[in-house]
Amino acid sequence: MIVNKGISLFKVLTWSAHHIIWLTAFMSAISALYYFNIIEFSIPWLPVSVIGTAVAFYVGFKNNQAYDRMWEARKIWGGIVNDSRTWGTMIDNYISDFFVDEKPDEKEINKIKKRLIYRHVAWLYAHRSQLLVATPWEHISQGGFTARTARKYQKKFGIGLVDDEVTKTELKNYLPKDEHDRLVNYTNTATQIINEQSRDLKELREKGLIDDFRHMEMVNILKSFYTLQGKNERIKKFPLPRQYANMSWYFVAIFIILLPFSMIPELSKIGEWGTGLAIAITVLIGWVYVMMEVIGDYSENPFQGMANDIPMLSLCRIIEIDLMEMLGETDLPPAIAPVNGILM
Repeated sequence: MIVNKGISLFKVLTWSAHHIIWLTAFMSAISALYYFNIIEFSIPWLPVSVIGTAVAFYVGFKNNQAYDRMWEARKIWGGIVNDSRTWGTMIDNYISDFFVDEKPDEKEINKIKKRLIYRHVAWLYAHRSQLLVATPWEHISQGGFTARTARKYQKKFGIGLVDDEVTKTELKNYLPKDEHDRLVNYTNTATQIINEQSRDLKELREKGLIDDFRHMEMVNILKSFYTLQGKNERIKKFPLPRQYANMSWYFVAIFIILLPFSMIPELSKIGEWGTGLAIAITVLIGWVYVMMEVIGDYSENPFQGMANDIPMLSLCRIIEIDLMEMLGETDLPPAIAPVNGILM
């Protein structure tokens, strides 16, 4: 997530330099054809402007849908934050020796609370890691230049900005070794961690450390975690429909191809400097349309480890710190800080 108030012009030009290069080369080539009278025809501006207007509406629709996916993902993670705090509060206050005749040792109660909270932190990091696994339609899964660009963006403007190795060891830190070795072999580790929590609650109910009402309330929170996890997985595993995501590229390309055949011959009538002006204006118009398309294209997948992502690592760490403090621990991990204006 970009947290700076604004994006500098230098960064914008860095991200879009390759588009400026090919647009300049294309517009200059068409301009040269007109300059040396190799071609003389021109397309009236009216049909080109109609196409440009239609393309702008279509790309705008795609961008709205991409933003909706990103904003929905952020709301889901907000729900995870809220329910995680509720889970910690329930563990801290619901699990007690109030309902049993033979009072267990206080250390045993604290051990149970710690186990449930630590397992939940493990679920957070497991869920995040699973959401970062690339799907076939994400940029990094494509071949050639697209994949290379995506890897570069991940390294310079994404998960490469943080020491992401820490999340690869979180499960070992928060799960017992035997439980860790068993759960990591499942296809969906996060799902099985929640199931393990449910089994633990069942045992606590059998021992009388929670009553029926409290048991039901805590199970409802686990159900909420499943719901939120499923919503994130829906966004991750169901792409923006390809007919919308891909057709806009074709429409933008058609407009850019037609643009110089209308704009350049018209502006060239101004005089000697009209040719240079025509190249600059057509490149600028083409760049605007390309960047509108690119913004939507990179925003439609909010879990691909880039600058536009939901800051899942930061949210996991916020929850982790809150829950550790509920346990009374003081040796807390540091909060995730933005790097180069990007919070992961």
